[in-house]
Amino acid sequence: MHHAYTESGNKRNPAASLHARARDRRPSSVGERARVQARRGDGMAAHVLVFPCPAQGHINCMLHFAAGLLDAGLHVTFLHTDHNRRRLGLAASVVEADSPRPRFLSVTDGLPDDHPRTAGDLVALVESMMTTTRVAYRALLASLRAGAPRDDGFPPVTCVVADGMLPFAINVAEELGVPALAFRTASACSFLAYLSVPKLVELGEVPVPAGADLDAPVRGVPGMEGFLRRRDLPSFCRGDDGTGGLHPMLKIIAEFSAHSCNARALILNTTASLERSALAHIAPHMRDVFAIGPLHAMFQQPAAGGALWREDDGCTAWLDSQADGTVVYVSLGSLAIISVEEFTEFLSGLVSAGHPFLWVLRPDMVGASQNAVLQDAIKAARRGKARVVEWAPQRDVLRHRAVGCFLTHAGWNSTLESVAEGVPTVCWPFFVDQQTNSRFMAAVWGTGLDMKDVCERAVVERMVREAMESVELRRSAQALAQQVRQDIAHGGSSAEEFKRLVGFINELSISTRGSTPSPDKE
Repeated sequence: MHHAYTESGNKRNPAASLHARARDRRPSSVGERARVQARRGDGMAAHVLVFPCPAQGHINCMLHFAAGLLDAGLHVTFLHTDHNRRRLGLAASVVEADSPRPRFLSVTDGLPDDHPRTAGDLVALVESMMTTTRVAYRALLASLRAGAPRDDGFPPVTCVVADGMLPFAINVAEELGVPALAFRTASACSFLAYLSVPKLVELGEVPVPAGADLDAPVRGVPGMEGFLRRRDLPSFCRGDDGTGGLHPMLKIIAEFSAHSCNARALILNTTASLERSALAHIAPHMRDVFAIGPLHAMFQQPAAGGALWREDDGCTAWLDSQADGTVVYVSLGSLAIISVEEFTEFLSGLVSAGHPFLWVLRPDMVGASQNAVLQDAIKAARRGKARVVEWAPQRDVLRHRAVGCFLTHAGWNSTLESVAEGVPTVCWPFFVDQQTNSRFMAAVWGTGLDMKDVCERAVVERMVREAMESVELRRSAQALAQQVRQDIAHGGSSAEEFKRLVGFINELSISTRGSTPSPDKE
């Protein structure tokens, strides 16, 4: 039985109250798009600098957001790190008169190119960006704010939308007289958990000590007291800094989450039908909140600028050769690292489940002796049981008729993509928000199964078979997908919220044009 997701305290529907003030309308006709282009040309349109945290999931989400801004007639500059721009092979500027695209620029992340940028190295990346990147970003934004000529037709930047994991980008923008909004690419439920860290500490819920009962219920996260367990808190709530204090990454993310309260507004890639209670509990902490997802289902990502790994172009043909609903799609995301032993358990369980599977296996995903274990996967593929690829066009895969379930790390982008396509999930959450997302899929929405922290072949086999065969899971997944389609359709909550956001940005931009940049200060 699924748990009701309650709203204790604040009963208002944030989406209903917020989109009631919507004014702007996205261009929908050829003539209207032509007028949008004319506004771009004469400098009337707002110019938004979009700055994501340099991880694949953050980039994907904010590229879809950038596409929505372009569709609404705004100018967009998309800021990568130098390291990622080299990986993507992007030119500094990509502009075509008949096909609006972001202008791609970049700044250093302060790390050598050969420095690891996986899940275990996040503290080093964050610390480097807070210092080295901050300086480079300030210089670039000051230039873009002043409208320094670049021979590319872009007017001065009038607004910044920065990843909430880059709080310095918000601070610097406001110091330079550019209004800044925070964009969190995680779920609203996990963001609320991070906002609740001070209360969780006060109640003695975190840090969760080693050996504690992880299935014990948790107090302190509003609206989730009935179903949230210790194991469902963001991963860094477990363990400490070696002295009994909070894990360093938990301190960082909780601090950054609280900092988002200072931005002009908070943008979340979610929808009221999925996370109504979390949105209601977040709203009192923010100056404004926009729930505008799932963005991947609303806007087509620009052709350039997305995948940091080479997408396999044979996935679709392979799926075409499989029967309807028979394939297990497996992807643990862009940051997870698994051991050789875990890989072996996954592989054995998948083979024993008896279904063909498509497995995304990044080159940097498996620990030592990767070449040896990859050979096992390749042998399985050659027996016709599987296809193993470096990266896959995930949205196309999930909407393919042959896919029956998704074995996922429960990252928020993957969660939204599976929800939008009505695909049941088997969740093996790795870190950060994924534990919370997994709990929602299993206990709140009823669209998935939660493997908890277990990586054993028997569990993999059992859960894959259940997800492939369960009529109830598939019915719940398809019903939720239908609700999400209504949210993003004309007049739906997310569509109306996006219109309101565009109007909000335009109003900020008008005030920015009439102001004088504040003196540069450190």
